[in-house]
Amino acid sequence: MIYRARSQQLGYGRPLGILVLEEHIPCPPGVPGNPTTFDFPVCYEVVRGAAAADLGGAGSPDPAPFLAAGHALVARGAAAIVGGCGLMIVHQAALAAALAVPVMTSSLLQLPWLLAMLGPAARVGVIASRARNLTLRHLALAGVTDPARIVIGGMDGQPHFQAAICEETGELDFAGVEAEVVAVAAALAARDPAIAALVFECVDLPPYAAAAQAAVGLPIFDVTTLARFTQSGLVRRPFQGIY
Repeated sequence: MIYRARSQQLGYGRPLGILVLEEHIPCPPGVPGNPTTFDFPVCYEVVRGAAAADLGGAGSPDPAPFLAAGHALVARGAAAIVGGCGLMIVHQAALAAALAVPVMTSSLLQLPWLLAMLGPAARVGVIASRARNLTLRHLALAGVTDPARIVIGGMDGQPHFQAAICEETGELDFAGVEAEVVAVAAALAARDPAIAALVFECVDLPPYAAAAQAAVGLPIFDVTTLARFTQSGLVRRPFQGIY
């Protein structure tokens, strides 16, 4: 095999690039902002001047800083790009059109195929950091054609979560947030017995997925399952077994 240098690339291994917002939030293992969340290489680029609040509701922030950060990741050798906020779905089309690598801005992109793999009467529950920030527009941008099959819940009114994630106090009580996520997931599942799976829109929720799943007994998907799915296609390995 012959290896050749790539222009403007200081590192190799074709990592997964992650777009992150300018935030003051702790990133325990499980959050995409913590590289130990993944068992493959990742690299980061900050989207300057962008905040999650700008992406929610009817907000449509300028895509320019997102495009600049995406191009910077590609120049550094990223083989694919993942968004560091589920509401980045508002820039999915622009980023996918502009960048020469696969782009997955949001865990919401998993919704269409989850709906396809479940029975027609089944619904998917989605948990957002704030329910009002996740609108029908976001679902449509993710490819959802039947929003009646989506049940939205939020971490609204959960003091530990709101302090750490929304108010950005700089401290996160892991046990406190975990208990809140479990309670919200359980309440959402109980609210609609047709819910057959959950999706965490918020990228700060995956650390608590195992505890939530133990409580509700449902499949749970988030940005980390999206990233691992993408990586599994980017880096294929020979199968090993006994024949």
